[in-house]
Amino acid sequence: MTRFDGTKDYVATDDLRIAVNAAITLERPLLVKGEPGTGKTVLAHEVAKALKTDLLEWHVKSTTKAQQGLYEYDAVSRLRDSQLGDERVHDIANYIKRGKLWEAFTAKNRPVLLIDEVDKADIEFPNDLLQELDRMEFFVYETGETIKATQRPIVMITSNNEKELPDAFLRRCFFHYIKFPDKDTMGDIVEVHFPGLKGRLVSEALNVFYDLREVPGLKKKPSTSELLDWIKLLLNEDIDPATLRETDTRKVIPPLHGALLKNEQDVHLFERLAFMARREGR
Repeated sequence: MTRFDGTKDYVATDDLRIAVNAAITLERPLLVKGEPGTGKTVLAHEVAKALKTDLLEWHVKSTTKAQQGLYEYDAVSRLRDSQLGDERVHDIANYIKRGKLWEAFTAKNRPVLLIDEVDKADIEFPNDLLQELDRMEFFVYETGETIKATQRPIVMITSNNEKELPDAFLRRCFFHYIKFPDKDTMGDIVEVHFPGLKGRLVSEALNVFYDLREVPGLKKKPSTSELLDWIKLLLNEDIDPATLRETDTRKVIPPLHGALLKNEQDVHLFERLAFMARREGR
């Protein structure tokens, strides 16, 4: 039985492990949503690592078409080669570039296929994949062959909620929303990246981090990766935990805040809050 129970490098909550294993059992794509920095993309890497299988990554862009996941026919190269008298031109298969779905369907061992940020593409993109993901086969018109999966790959799809996905697509997926980690889970994540780092620094850093995320009007809340960067800097600069304990995010911007606040609007917001708090003598 193929099961995912997390890895030593990835803190997976119980509900996330259940979702991954449910999708594997049902042989349906796992659609993972969650705010940036919650580990959606990394999850596919860790599932592949845990199951000791290959990971195939298809990173979707705004210009990506579903056909590219199947294959692409390079007619321009074939025309050029025919003009040059290249012998390759007699076999059209030489000009077929395999897509990630083709690679996944024909892989020797059952791979993990990551379709990353599916919502970046045109709204028709998910619909155009429905038949192939359902039937696990597609037809190559140029060569007349049918590519059929010998075994269903473990398909994991991420979305940042940039646009709504079609209902027909959603019906075929097992869905999981990764909640932003609570303080205890985040403490476990910090422990994975900074083993043995206990005590006041982590405790005070987490307090400041979560207080900062709760500030009204924040345009971009800091994510897990930004917290880890910040802690690394705090350690490097030997910041006293007492400094963090005295950091009221309503009155003063945290030290080394450039690791946490990533746009000028949020920095200005904190500067205004700090100025108003000082003026009011709070």
